[in-house]
Amino acid sequence: MTQNEDWRQQVYDRYVSSGQAPAAQTGEQLFKSRAPYINWIIENHLPSDKSVRIVDLGCGHGTYLYFLGKHGYANVSGMDVSREQVEQAHQLGLTNVEQADLLPYLEQSPDASIDIFLMIDILEHLDRPTLFRVLNEVYRVLRPEGRLIGHVPNAAGIFGARVRYSDITHELAFTDRSIQQITRTVGFAHVDVYEEAPLRYSAKSAIRRLLWDIGTVPFRLLNLAEMGSYHAILSSNLLFNAQKT
Repeated sequence: MTQNEDWRQQVYDRYVSSGQAPAAQTGEQLFKSRAPYINWIIENHLPSDKSVRIVDLGCGHGTYLYFLGKHGYANVSGMDVSREQVEQAHQLGLTNVEQADLLPYLEQSPDASIDIFLMIDILEHLDRPTLFRVLNEVYRVLRPEGRLIGHVPNAAGIFGARVRYSDITHELAFTDRSIQQITRTVGFAHVDVYEEAPLRYSAKSAIRRLLWDIGTVPFRLLNLAEMGSYHAILSSNLLFNAQKT
C-alpha cells in the first residue's frame, strides 16, 4: 500500500465505528430491513441449483451470505477489506468471511472456479485502472456461464449524486451504458441492467412504489424529449447481471 492509500485503509479500518456501516446487532435485527430486496435478488437472479459456488466480494458484515444460507445455498463465502466488518460477521456467526484485499484475493483464485460473484456496492470504490484489473480477474475466475451480479451508484439517477458522494472512498458512479461498456469490454457477452424501483411487499411499500411510478413520469418525458426514449433508469442505484459465455 502506498502512502497515498493510507487514508483509504484508515477509513476501512473504522468503517463501522465511523458510522458508515451499521454497528453490531443480532442477525435478525441487522438484516430485517433489507430482507425483501435481498430475497428478491436471490429468487430472481440466482440459479435454482443450491450447490453452486458463490463468493461475495466486499461482503461487509455478511448480509447476503446470511440470506443465501436461509435460502439453502451452502457453498458460499465472502471477503472484505474492513477488519471491523469481518469481525462483525464472525460475531453474527458468519465464519465463512475472511479479511483480504480484493485484487490479491482474486489473483490467487484458480481459473474457472466460481459460479457466482456478488459485488454489491463495491465497484464504485475502485479507480479506473483497478476496476479493469478486478473485472478481468473476475471474468477469469468465473466458470463458463458464470455470473457477476453487481450493484452500483447510478450517475443518471434523480438522486444519484447523493449516493456517489455519500462515502469518501467512492471513486466512480455508473450508468446502464457504462456498465454495459465495461462488462462487455472484459468479455461478458450477456449483460442485463435494472432500475432499482421500490419493491411492493407491504401496504407502505406499495404506496412508495405508486409515488415512484407517478413521480418519475416527468423525468421520463424529459428523457423522451432530449434522447428520444421514454426508458430511463432513474433510481439512485442500479443492479446488473453479467453472464460469461
